[in-house]
Amino acid sequence: MSRRPPRPPRGDKMAAATESVAGAAPAGYTVLSVKFGERQRSPHCLLVKEHQVREGAGTAHPPRRTLFVLNVPPYCGPDSLSRLFSRCGHVQSVDICDKPGPGEKKEKLASKFFNRKTVTGFQVAYVVFRKPAGVQAAKALSQEGPLLISTENHPVKTGISKWIASYEASIVNPKELKAEVDAYMQDYDKKMAEEEAKAAEQEGVPDEEGWVKVTRKGRKPGLPRTEAANLRVLEKEKQKRARKELLNFYAWQHRETKREHIAQLRKKFEEDKQRIALMRAQRKFRPY
Repeated sequence: MSRRPPRPPRGDKMAAATESVAGAAPAGYTVLSVKFGERQRSPHCLLVKEHQVREGAGTAHPPRRTLFVLNVPPYCGPDSLSRLFSRCGHVQSVDICDKPGPGEKKEKLASKFFNRKTVTGFQVAYVVFRKPAGVQAAKALSQEGPLLISTENHPVKTGISKWIASYEASIVNPKELKAEVDAYMQDYDKKMAEEEAKAAEQEGVPDEEGWVKVTRKGRKPGLPRTEAANLRVLEKEKQKRARKELLNFYAWQHRETKREHIAQLRKKFEEDKQRIALMRAQRKFRPY
């Protein structure tokens, strides 16, 4: 009877798992082991490679100077990656995305309260260096031990501290919200005033082909309908549909019409009988 081999300690299991991930890296990728805390026992693996694009493709991530990074945790921001790879050369920019894309430049969100996106899964990053040598130096970091990202001066919040920070950030300051809304409305009013002034200047002026743009600005707006007006409109539509219907066109319509006529005659006959009986009862002779 064969015995089961002894179970390795927890630390050895973590190391073996890390080695298996490093050994099973996709072709063309280099594995970088990082830690987000000194007390973290098992490192996290980042997959990096030189970003390559087709010739002539317009992209915000220039080739030969951009490092493509996979398996970026949601709590690892652009500042953390910039500090990590700053030892390899001057980092020009760090762009984190949900999934690989064409690399078009994104508009920076100016709002602190609106259009905020909650990151839940792992992401990809594009690290742009000033010189191409930075990409090769970053790939050479795989030969070093686990790289520490979180420090005392620049901590990366994980676990409970991250949840607490997320909750504190979700609390809205009424004064800041009111100031942002007021600033947005002022910009909107200014933009609308400029568009109206531009439209007034171009009103009645023909374009290059001689066409004159006509707008609905001069017309009076229609009055809202009341409930009585809506009822009148519905009644007219009902009468219009009734006039369009073909009466007594089919055989079954003839039968229904005759049956309804007979039923009305019988009903009237019964009412007449009751009325005659009532009149006779009222003409009864009463000597006393």
